[in-house]
Amino acid sequence: MTDRRNSSRRSQAWFGAQGRSGMLYRSWMRNQGFGHEVFDGRPVIGIATSASELAPCNAHLTRVAEAVKRGVWQAGGLPLQFPTMATGETLMRPTAMLYRNLMAMEVEELIRANPLDGVVLLSGCDKTTPAMLMGAASVDLPAVMVTGGPMLNGKYRGQDVGSGTHVWKFEEDLKTGRMTEEECFFAEGCMARSDGHCMTMGTASTMACVAEALGMQLPGSAAWPAVDSRRMETAQAAGRRIVDMVEEELRPSRILTREAFENAIRVNAAIGGSTNAVIHLTALAGRVGVELGLDDFDRLVREVPTLVNLMPSGTYLMEDFCYAGGLPAVMAELLGGGLLHGGPVTVTGRTVAENTAPAERVDSDVITPLDAPFQPAGTGIAVLRGNLCPDGAVIKQSAASPHLLTHRGPARVFDSPEAYHAVADDPGLDVDENTVIVIRNAGPKGYPGMPEVSNVPLPAKLLKAGITDMVRVCDGRMSGTGYGTVVLHVTPEAAVGGPLALVRDGDPVVLDVPGRALRLDVEDAELARRRQEWTPPAERYVTGYTWLYTQHVEQADRGADFGFLRGGRGHEVPRDSH
Repeated sequence: MTDRRNSSRRSQAWFGAQGRSGMLYRSWMRNQGFGHEVFDGRPVIGIATSASELAPCNAHLTRVAEAVKRGVWQAGGLPLQFPTMATGETLMRPTAMLYRNLMAMEVEELIRANPLDGVVLLSGCDKTTPAMLMGAASVDLPAVMVTGGPMLNGKYRGQDVGSGTHVWKFEEDLKTGRMTEEECFFAEGCMARSDGHCMTMGTASTMACVAEALGMQLPGSAAWPAVDSRRMETAQAAGRRIVDMVEEELRPSRILTREAFENAIRVNAAIGGSTNAVIHLTALAGRVGVELGLDDFDRLVREVPTLVNLMPSGTYLMEDFCYAGGLPAVMAELLGGGLLHGGPVTVTGRTVAENTAPAERVDSDVITPLDAPFQPAGTGIAVLRGNLCPDGAVIKQSAASPHLLTHRGPARVFDSPEAYHAVADDPGLDVDENTVIVIRNAGPKGYPGMPEVSNVPLPAKLLKAGITDMVRVCDGRMSGTGYGTVVLHVTPEAAVGGPLALVRDGDPVVLDVPGRALRLDVEDAELARRRQEWTPPAERYVTGYTWLYTQHVEQADRGADFGFLRGGRGHEVPRDSH
C-alpha cells in the first residue's frame, strides 16, 4: 500500500498543529478510540450522509457509509462520517425544493469548516443529490458521489408497479371506480418494498444517472438496487477511490466542465429523465461558473432519441435498467453515435470514453440501440417561449400525449393548487377535454419553493368520461415519476408579475411544442391594461429561513438557487481560534 502521509495536507492544519491547538484537536478525536497514528498526515476523508428516517429514500445510508469507510481504511485514509440534512420529497412540506439550497449551504460550510482533504457524498432522494453536488462544487475539494440506489421493482397482482408513477394511476383508478379503497390501501404497500429511492425514472433515479454522466459518480453505480450487495461494493470502491483523488488533486472544478454538462443534458434526454434535471443542472453550473442557459436543454437534445424504456415514459423499472447494462451502456450508444464528448475526465481519473469502453447492452428491450430507439430523436425536454413564458418553460415530450403537443383551448385559471383540488371532483366543474388548466402561484417565490404540483389530476368528471390527458400549464414543477401534457417552470412566475398572473378564465392558450411556443391569444393592449391592475401578493414571511429564501431565490431559468451562492468560495482553512 502506498504511503499516503503528507504533512502539507489541508487536514494537517488541524491534526498536525503544534502546541495547544494540535493537542486539543487530536485529544478530542481520540475519545472515539482513534490511536495517535491516524493523525500522521494520511488523507482525512469526510463521509457526508443524509441518512434519516424522515427521508425514507435515504434511511439506509448509514449502512452505505460503513462500506465507504472500509474502502477509505483500505486505501490508507482516515474516514470521518458526518450527518447532513435530508430533504426528502416524500414527507417534507411544503416541498423539499424549498430546502435544497439550505442543504447545499450546510454541506458547503461543513466541508469547509472541518479538517477534510476529500469527501464522499451519500445521497438518496431527488433533492439531496443536487444539494450535495452544489455544496461540494462550491468548496472544490476532491469529491465523489455515491447515491443510495433504487428500490426493487414494485409488485402488485403479478405486475410491476412503479413508485410515484402508479400513485397517479391508482388515484385515477380509485376516482373512476376501477379500484376500491381496500385495494388501493393494499397496493400502496406493494410499491415501496425495499430500501432505496424511486425505481421509476423519476428525479431521484434521474439525478443519480446525471451525477454519473457528469463524471462525479463511479461508472455503473447509479443503477445498482439499494439492497443489492454490489451497491455496497460500489460504495467501498468509492472509499478507496477518494483517497487516490486527494493524491491526484482531482477536484470538481476539473470534472464539472461545459462538456460534462452537455453530456449530462444529452444523457438525460436518452434516459427519458426528469424535467427537474433542468433546474438542478442549471443551479450546479452556476456554482462552477459554467454558462448554461435554458435553451441548451432544447438545442442539445434535438438529435438525441430516448433509448431507455422506463416508467413513466415506458414499461420497465430501474432494476431492469441495471441488469440491462445500466448507464454505461446508454453512454456507449451515445458515444458511438457521436452524441457525447468522450474527453471529459471523471472521478475515476479516466475519461468518459475510457469508462464506457467495456460497457455492454444486455437487454435491447430496456436499453434500445441508437438505430432502433424507444422513442425517436426530438422527444426529450422541449423549451418553450412566448408571451406566457418570455424567460422560458419546459415540457417533457416523452411523457406527453402526442395529439396534445399542438393545442388551442380556453384557460381555466386557479390561483393555487389547493384552489384546483377543492373543485377537481365537482361534477359541475366548467371544463372539457379542450380546456387548458392553468395553475399559478406555485413558483419558487410564490408557493414558496416551487413544489411538484403541476401534474394535477384530471377533473373527476373527465376521467369518468374516459379522458386520460389534457393540457396543464403551471409555474411549479412536476415529479419525475409523473406524466401527462404538462407545461412546467413557466418563467417569470406569477408571484413576481410574470404573464401567468394576467391570464383569465376563457383566454385562448396556444401550445405549439413543435414550434417551441406557448402563448396567450390576447391583445398586447389588453395584457398591458391587466398589468396596470395587477398588484403583487403580500409578503407572507418576514423572518426565518423562508424569508431568506423568498428574498433571494432566483427564477427557474437560473436554477432557483440563491443569487449570493453563485460561483465558488473555495476551501481555504478557517482561522484557528484556539
